Amino acid sequence: MINPLLADWSTPFQIAPFNAISDDDFAPALDEALAAHDAEIAAIAQNVSPASFENVIGALESAGGALDKVLSVFFTVAGADSNSAREELQRDFSPKLAAHFSRITANKALFQRVQDVWANRDVLNLTDEQTRVLMLTHRGFVRAGAALTGVEDTRMAEIKSRLAELGTSFTQNLLADERSWFMELGETDLEGLPQFVIDTARAAGEEKGAGGPVVTLSRSLIVPFLQFSARRDLRQNAFEAWAARGANGGATDNRAICAEILALREERACLLGYASFADYKLETEMAKTPAAVRQLLMDVWEPAKAQAEADAAVLTKMMRVEGVNGDLAPWDWRYYAA
Repeated sequence: MINPLLADWSTPFQIAPFNAISDDDFAPALDEALAAHDAEIAAIAQNVSPASFENVIGALESAGGALDKVLSVFFTVAGADSNSAREELQRDFSPKLAAHFSRITANKALFQRVQDVWANRDVLNLTDEQTRVLMLTHRGFVRAGAALTGVEDTRMAEIKSRLAELGTSFTQNLLADERSWFMELGETDLEGLPQFVIDTARAAGEEKGAGGPVVTLSRSLIVPFLQFSARRDLRQNAFEAWAARGANGGATDNRAICAEILALREERACLLGYASFADYKLETEMAKTPAAVRQLLMDVWEPAKAQAEADAAVLTKMMRVEGVNGDLAPWDWRYYAA
């Protein structure tokens, strides 16, 4: 039987047949798609014909169709409707995918063919679009460490694999904190909330078995609650819970993960010859350098600060009219932003 993730889809607009796909289909589909992509990459790298845009860059662009298909469905489902099985799959897939793409950029024969096309770009009569794709492909290989050799090459592969694992853990810890926290609301706590927020809170309460409406850390509920609720104390509780996701101690605390991510990003940048991760990251962005970003921030700082202080004065007056005599706080900004 053909795995539904790899079959031809006859659905309208070739949308994935989600009703025919189970969590058990993802792992074998991924393995098959990875193997197919490996074979496509090997064929490009081992092609004995002189390197050309079509048989290298164009072929790379066309490769990996099955893998894209599987991953697009998986990450759509896992992101919209996570469960323990999908989270376990994400933990399994992250290092596997990191290793797969590291093998591609570390494939010296493949990179040499990319280099050959790049070196001859001025005589290939490329269109503007082809020139752009070639530049992005070559730059992507170089920035991924394709030009590294020996221990540096090996270390780059290790860093990318570890970063993939850490990124998955970080996201899943946030989701775990979001799922575990909720605040029960009495009928009098619904003051100021529009009906759609009340309905969402009641539905969330039913899902949690709370016997009444609740606020959860789901963005579709907590954001409008912070925006519309007339209860400053409840907004404070909800905002603090939202801000503390991943920093509550225990198994889901992300602070050590963040520290390791930052250290590995810095090491990766240094392996590639950059002074810092900021230099590496900004090279492909409009700002280009950390100095340019800092200059922009400093140019904006004074007028932005003045406007923020003017807004704070207006919001404080509004608070006083409503009988609130405390200081302006982050949850108040959320509330009055409406």
